[in-house]
Amino acid sequence: MHPLHRIIPVLKLMKKIKIAQVITRLDWGGAPDIVRIVCGYLNKDDFGVTLISGLTRYPSLRTNDFLKEFSGKKVFIKSLVREISLFSDLTAFVKLFCLFKAEKFDIVHTHTAKAGFLARLAAKLAGVPVVIHTPHGNNFYGYFGWFNSRIIILLERFCACFTEKIIALTELEKIDLLRFKIIGENKIELISQGLELKEYTLNFEEKLEIKRKLKIDLSELTVGMIARLEDVKGPVYFLEAAKLVLKEVPGTKFILAGEGSLRDKLELKSLDLGIKQNCVFTGWIEDVPKIIAVLDLAVLPSLNEAVGMALIEAQSQRVPVVATNVGGIPEVVNNKVTGILVEPRDAKALADAIVFLLKNPELRLTMGKAAEAWVKDKFKAEVMVNKLIRVYKKCLFGV
Repeated sequence: MHPLHRIIPVLKLMKKIKIAQVITRLDWGGAPDIVRIVCGYLNKDDFGVTLISGLTRYPSLRTNDFLKEFSGKKVFIKSLVREISLFSDLTAFVKLFCLFKAEKFDIVHTHTAKAGFLARLAAKLAGVPVVIHTPHGNNFYGYFGWFNSRIIILLERFCACFTEKIIALTELEKIDLLRFKIIGENKIELISQGLELKEYTLNFEEKLEIKRKLKIDLSELTVGMIARLEDVKGPVYFLEAAKLVLKEVPGTKFILAGEGSLRDKLELKSLDLGIKQNCVFTGWIEDVPKIIAVLDLAVLPSLNEAVGMALIEAQSQRVPVVATNVGGIPEVVNNKVTGILVEPRDAKALADAIVFLLKNPELRLTMGKAAEAWVKDKFKAEVMVNKLIRVYKKCLFGV
């Protein structure tokens, strides 16, 4: 039992709970958005929040606004990076340890694998009473070879020994944590990702203006993939499917919104496939909802996916989706109701689903309405944060 469990109720109300939220970066994506939302909501009377992050290369407009408006403490550690680097990692660890020792946080909540390993170990050695971790998916399979995956599993088991709770965003993530014997079921809390749904609305004139900027005619059907341009997101299958779709639905435009190591290769591939004129590569985008607003269909052909935040965002704007049946996606997309799920690495199946929906506008409309209702019921920011607060207080006070 932690010493804080014995604090009397009066002191619970008098003392602000000091929480550190730790992540390697605040680039656009699911994990940074959750951290941003949590920090924003927690920064109230009952909590004193410190945001600890590495450097951010591609902040969204919402992240920039948040960093300007956030009244809590912000600490940026340059050496806290995603890539493995002995010198940087050791430097980041020492800085985290010193910070935790000096600030005497009640809770350190870490996000993603690298920050989770370094900050959890530093928090334990610094004597932080409660350590909580949100993996935002896992690296147990699908990313690395067998040996590296095994090392990751062993490191996660080690860190779990001094982790009070692990927050799983999907049921599959919880199952994986148990299947790989990372931590006991009593130490896993399932809390679905939440979004600030009120932000995802644009009027008709705004949508028209965005389409003009992308040089897409108002009458052209538009299919979009919003993701990092990396192998795990399956962008090659998106392009291969696009070639097949164009045979059935000529004139369709395909948007690849995002940046990554495959950007140049994908542009060359679109040229080789003879579909370059139908593809729009936007590069890194700061305002995801504005891109989603012009889509008739959102596609995510991931090989592995923790949640699929872009799919939640698309559905919130009444855009039906086609995605792969991997990771947490089946918990985000209601198959054949809000979209269609296909098996990964299958460009033909992906194309068939896209063609089917493009040729059935009434079904797209029906699915879009169902998608909006589905998201509103399941993925609210307030619900996510309230559940997280209950976990914090239970870990600290046992109530």
